[in-house]
Amino acid sequence: MISRCLSRMIAVSIAAAGATALLSIPAAAQDVIKVGAPLPLTGPLAPEGLKQKRGYDLWAEAAAAKGGIRAGGKTYKIEIVYTDYASNTPRAVQAAERMITEDKVNFLFAPFGSGATKAASAISEKYAVPMLAPTASSAEIFDQGYKYIFATLTGNSSVSVPIAKLVHEKNKDLKRVAILARNDLFPLAVAQEFEKAVKAEGMEVVASERYAIGAMDHSAAITQMRGARPDWFYASGYINDLILIRRQMNDLGLKAPLITMLAGPAYQEFTQTLGPLAEDITSMSWWHPAVRYKGEDVFGSTEAFNAAWAKKYGGEADYVEAGSAACGAILQMAIEAAGAIDPKKVRDAISATDAETFYGHVKFGADGQITSLQPPVFQLVGGNPVILWPAAIKQGELRFMSR
Repeated sequence: MISRCLSRMIAVSIAAAGATALLSIPAAAQDVIKVGAPLPLTGPLAPEGLKQKRGYDLWAEAAAAKGGIRAGGKTYKIEIVYTDYASNTPRAVQAAERMITEDKVNFLFAPFGSGATKAASAISEKYAVPMLAPTASSAEIFDQGYKYIFATLTGNSSVSVPIAKLVHEKNKDLKRVAILARNDLFPLAVAQEFEKAVKAEGMEVVASERYAIGAMDHSAAITQMRGARPDWFYASGYINDLILIRRQMNDLGLKAPLITMLAGPAYQEFTQTLGPLAEDITSMSWWHPAVRYKGEDVFGSTEAFNAAWAKKYGGEADYVEAGSAACGAILQMAIEAAGAIDPKKVRDAISATDAETFYGHVKFGADGQITSLQPPVFQLVGGNPVILWPAAIKQGELRFMSR
């Protein structure tokens, strides 16, 4: 019996060794494209990190269902290498470098947000590995002269100027604005662009405060702003920040005819968590499922993407989820256009992209930021986003709250 068991163990060991040898054959490795994706899957930014992962996974499944990525006479499978950087930016940078040097990924998807993307962009540039970013919009990323970072979000002014113009057009008596911004790269940068935009429309900023990353109490700032009696209250930050701010506004009696928040209201979780407190809040989004595009990408159209999303996850995708799927679709188109997985050739193909996709028309500026989208303005009504601008997809009129 012992001899039989020993023989069986030896046979298993030989089989395992053979499998390992097969996996290490260079020809097999060349048939897989590895994309590194450092994400905040735990910690305060976990909701956003999970959104990116859902988008990447949907793209990978869609590409696999159509036979993979074809380039240079080969057909490649897709492997996305994930790591959790626990909402800590230095860890995101370390993870990106480790993915390139140890995991040998061919390409990168960026971490969440402008701050972490900016930090990680130095790594993609150092190793000349193209990195696509679905959640980065701040100019500080794109003024570095880097050649290997590409983003699917337009600049911060594109989500500030349209709403300022719209509000001024609808209510010229609205004059006094209060701004509460997270002291972090994207939330602070977008709040500064918003301040410029409202001032350009003749409004006065009567209060402007910043809150620390990880802040769990905004009562001091909210109380001060209540005393300023703003006509328009604006807050920037991430979903957990904005849910807390809205609740404390209600608790402390800060009311305004118009409340705008970026970027939490774009997510279904915002409305589900806040319930009636989310009603009539306005926001901006770089993409919305109501848009309708016919594309050359793996999804083919907005309707097809929406259907695939609903089948896999239920409900509708928000701009983070759609933008993440778009990063994969754009990468796939570039690889196929380049006819190779060489990073330099793929970088050049991404830079030259000028194509329709389910996400919209994709064309990048010389700095790597997309230049071809019109981010919609929307308002939450009855638990659902109602698009107010642009006119081509408008669904309703701007509503103001009572004080």
